[in-house]
Amino acid sequence: MKQSRLHLITAFFCLQFLMVSSTNGQSGKPAAMKLNSQEYLEYQGVNVMLAHDFYPESHQGGVGIIQNGLRVATNGDLRLEPTPGQWQPTPKVGKRITNTARQEVSVQMSFPNEELDRKGFNPIIYPDLKFSYTTRVLPAGKGFKIIVDLDKPLPDEWIGKVGFNFELFPQVLFGKSYYMDEQHGIFIRQPNGPHYTDKEGELQIVPMASGKKLTVAPESERQRMTIENLKGGDLQLIDGRGKHNNGWFVVRSLVAKGATTNAVEWLVIPNAIEGWKSAPVVQVSQVGYHPKQQKIAMIEMDAKDNNLQTVSLLRIKESGGVETVLKTQPKKWGKFLRYSYFQLNFTDVEKPGMYQVKYGSYLTEPFQISNDVYNRNVWQPAVEYFLPAQMCHMRVNERYRVWHGWCHLDDARMATVDSTLFDGYIQGPSTLTSFKPGDNVPGLNSGGWHDAGDFDLRVESQAETVQGLALAYEEFKVNYDNTTIDQKNKLVEIQVPDNKPDLLQQMEHGLLSIIGGYRSMGRLYRGIIEPTKRQYVMLGDPINLTDNVPFKMGTTSSVPEVGLPGSADDRWVYTEDNPGRELNVAACLATAARVIKGYNDTLAAQSLEIAEALWNNTKEKNVMARVEPAVELLLTTGNKIYADFLANHTKDIAENFERSGYVVGKSLAAIDNREYKEAVSAAAKKYYGKIVEQGKKTPYAVPYEPNIWGAGWGIQNFGFRQYYLHKNFPQVFPTDYMLAAMNFILGCHPGSNTASFASGVGANSITTGYGFNRADWSYIPGGIVSGTALIRPDFPELLTWPFLWQQTEYVLGGGTTDYLFLVLAADHLLNKK
Repeated sequence: MKQSRLHLITAFFCLQFLMVSSTNGQSGKPAAMKLNSQEYLEYQGVNVMLAHDFYPESHQGGVGIIQNGLRVATNGDLRLEPTPGQWQPTPKVGKRITNTARQEVSVQMSFPNEELDRKGFNPIIYPDLKFSYTTRVLPAGKGFKIIVDLDKPLPDEWIGKVGFNFELFPQVLFGKSYYMDEQHGIFIRQPNGPHYTDKEGELQIVPMASGKKLTVAPESERQRMTIENLKGGDLQLIDGRGKHNNGWFVVRSLVAKGATTNAVEWLVIPNAIEGWKSAPVVQVSQVGYHPKQQKIAMIEMDAKDNNLQTVSLLRIKESGGVETVLKTQPKKWGKFLRYSYFQLNFTDVEKPGMYQVKYGSYLTEPFQISNDVYNRNVWQPAVEYFLPAQMCHMRVNERYRVWHGWCHLDDARMATVDSTLFDGYIQGPSTLTSFKPGDNVPGLNSGGWHDAGDFDLRVESQAETVQGLALAYEEFKVNYDNTTIDQKNKLVEIQVPDNKPDLLQQMEHGLLSIIGGYRSMGRLYRGIIEPTKRQYVMLGDPINLTDNVPFKMGTTSSVPEVGLPGSADDRWVYTEDNPGRELNVAACLATAARVIKGYNDTLAAQSLEIAEALWNNTKEKNVMARVEPAVELLLTTGNKIYADFLANHTKDIAENFERSGYVVGKSLAAIDNREYKEAVSAAAKKYYGKIVEQGKKTPYAVPYEPNIWGAGWGIQNFGFRQYYLHKNFPQVFPTDYMLAAMNFILGCHPGSNTASFASGVGANSITTGYGFNRADWSYIPGGIVSGTALIRPDFPELLTWPFLWQQTEYVLGGGTTDYLFLVLAADHLLNKK
């Protein structure tokens, strides 16, 4: 009897355990994904988004999965190629629709995407292929289904070409295994063959595996995921890197002939770790702090994490070990994006030394507190490495290393008219110069910096870099010299001083390009860029882009293919009629003219001459477009005409203070007009109130609205402007926001990756950057990336991956000089230099 009762009791509790195990919380319903208030599906640590983002050319759009804190898949959508690249056709995305009764998210899409095609971003178009479809995601237990319904069957000629693609992030899969039915293998670090040529003559890579069901990373609790094709036909697992260096692994199934409703139907089950929470992260400046500046460490926690612990500030002892300087409960800030934020304020700690912050098991990298914290190894890499490495028309050496050889010495040929090139370059019906299409344009094979991760020269980035360097030199008298720049022999030696200020030498290099183009063509160039896509996408040393010999039309009956000696591989120069850009360059040249005077008087005179010509000849009715050049020309020349212009437009300037206040403030001492000064000062106070309100919206105390692109460049530009606002309105603007902007760049920013956005700066920084050496998973010291991006609607991301330009690309202009200026400004103000 006792034994039977024991069996009954045991059976009862086993049944209760099974019932509880199959329910979700207190709802009593089976555990399942559900639609949340942010319009995506969610179960434990798994999120499934649909069309929150649309940036498929950089792996952000369609159906996407965040699994236990990692974005593991994206771009789930119909595509016309097995492994599409940057310029392949993408669909037009309609409005996202949620159905709470069905817990479903859907969006209607269509081909072709005429809006992108008209802008030249999708040069490959298929005008005869026009179809619409709806993509849906809906819960299926602990997983979800992806369903695609076509409005009508595909044309016969497109059968076998249109398929549903789903991209898997490679970096977190390297070395992990997969199963596809009875096939199995590992995700390899580099793409291997074999390849084949398809019926269209296109080179394709043979799939890694084909079958009905794919299991990704079965050995990993955090990443295990199954994908099952519930319709006829196979799934294919393809290595997209075999076609494009920046490709991802692709799971694909084809749309069958005659299919409409449920043309695609997949069951996807990402493993969700029960009770998963993101681990706490502590964000600090990876460089450190001046004793007198505000010091706040940010603690980022899962919004569901209620286990608040104490936080400690530790000082690393000279003899080894650490001592606890401060131990306390962190102060709650509130919720931002998907996280809860807490703060440790250790502003009162001023003792010099090396420190770390510890919260739970998380320990930050060492950082310093010192009067000299910004004096060395912070701004210098941008001048010592990044700008030299980006210099065009030069050979750049660093001891045993050659960053790149002599490049583009055959610049440049006049672009063809009525043409649209990749990357948005457009030449209208005229060259706007005396040169005909294809003519060699002299004066363009000197100076300039490669704009970004590619090798074009945009006039605005050249001009903004020159101006940024000029302003830094003017404000802080930076006579730093650690680079030899030999313009005569087009040679640069990094880490070799030549007794000339590096900032002035770099200014000179930028001006040679801008002025050379203007004096040759009688106008500014829009940009100088490679004529073929094969050249444009090239990774590595730019010496390999052209043969450095100017191509002459009509000198030979047969022209070799681009890539061979004697070919028409010279870059093209584009022009445009753009008054706003012309006035922006005028402001930059006016600034440069007064700063480089005494170092290179010829370039100083030419800079001023061109700036005044642009001011006088540019037809621009927008008053605000003329404000900055008016201020800079006034400061350079003292000419009353510019002071009168500013005074006569007091109302416009005051109403648009947010846009130009940082520039206008510099003019107050040069304009004897009480009404002007009072109106501008009143506008300054009003704008400061707005900054305070914006700063309250995030825990980082800076105006910050996350977007697909990282916000770092915009935030450091905000900090750059705050310096001038503080300098010219010291009673209104404190230094707090300027320093907060700098800390954001140096590591105090959202997300689990707390690296400094400045490569090679600080204890932890971005060392896999989107520069010309990105194929080597390398970086350029002093390059500044845009930083943490947003996977909409609420997931901050900064991946270790060299091919996401919206997160880790380096650029010129404010992307470099705003950072340089910001750090110099902090050192200047905190040490009262």
